[in-house]
Amino acid sequence: MSENIYEALRESHETQRSLCRKLLRATPQSGRRSEIFRELRIELAAHAAAEERFLYAPILMDDMGLNSSRHALAEHHEIDECVEALNEADEKGESWSEKAKQLSHKVHHHLREEETKFFQTLGKILTDAQKTTLAKRYLKDFERMKRVLSEQ
Repeated sequence: MSENIYEALRESHETQRSLCRKLLRATPQSGRRSEIFRELRIELAAHAAAEERFLYAPILMDDMGLNSSRHALAEHHEIDECVEALNEADEKGESWSEKAKQLSHKVHHHLREEETKFFQTLGKILTDAQKTTLAKRYLKDFERMKRVLSEQ
């Protein structure tokens, strides 16, 4: 189990990066695109929900975290739009690969920015005890959301 919020988030970030790579490598003939996309969609949605509830919301309450939290929330919205566009695309069609690349780019950009800029801001706002407490809350909700989204 993760000791602090940084470790908890990085675990999901690595899963997201891996799934994005798999998604881009999957061919229409492999029959794995929809399976990988579903797994990525669930991972992204569960991560975003838990992160917004147990990290962004408390950080929004601090003046120092206001702008970075707003920016991160906006990027989550952009990722959601990319997921929706890919979900509506024909996985054997020409636009599918382009939409998958756009999604992967948005995800990688967000994760990189979060792990550098946002984590720096967190370090100035949160105590070690808060980082541990937030990790527990985040992980509990993340797992719950994965179950809920898997059943849909």
